[in-house]
Amino acid sequence: MKITEKTYVSEILKEHGDIAEIMEIFGVRRVGGFGLRKILTKLITVKTAAFVHGVPLDKFIGMLETAVSSKGK
Repeated sequence: MKITEKTYVSEILKEHGDIAEIMEIFGVRRVGGFGLRKILTKLITVKTAAFVHGVPLDKFIGMLETAVSSKGK
């Protein structure tokens, strides 16, 4: 899966599961429990999530790519 600014965060969760623990390593805090995140992420794109977390878009995409590749290990 190619992660772009238009990718919905829910698509990432659907394909890779909960990556919140890995994202916390990068300083990106969790938003509620997994159930709440599943609901919220259906509404937001990667671009919106980067903005909300105050991380530059290209850096945020890189973090997500690292997180999903780490999840598979």
